[in-house]
Amino acid sequence: MKKTDLEKNKALKIVEKMKKGSTPARYSAASGAAPLDRREQRKLDQAKGLVSFPLKLKEEIVQEIRKRAQEQSVDINEVVGSLLEAALASPQASTANK
Repeated sequence: MKKTDLEKNKALKIVEKMKKGSTPARYSAASGAAPLDRREQRKLDQAKGLVSFPLKLKEEIVQEIRKRAQEQSVDINEVVGSLLEAALASPQASTANK
C-alpha cells in the first residue's frame, strides 16, 4: 500500500470511532457510582482506621485468598483482614510471639 492509502485508512478508522455512540450509562457519571479520586479514597480509609500495608505473598496463597473472596462475595482486603485477625487471635500466635 502507498503511504497515502495508509493515511486514508487511519482517517476512516478515526471517523468510525467518532460516529459510534457515546459511553454507555454503566460507565458514565449517570451510573451514580462515580469513582473516588485517590485523595478522597485515602481520607475515607483513614476515617475507617485502615492503613496501606504492601507485602509479597506466594502465588498459591493469593489464589486461595481470591477464591475465598469470590465465594464470600466480599473484597480481598476483607478476607485478608479476617484471616489475619483469626490468626492473631489463635492461642498458637500468642505463644509463638514469646
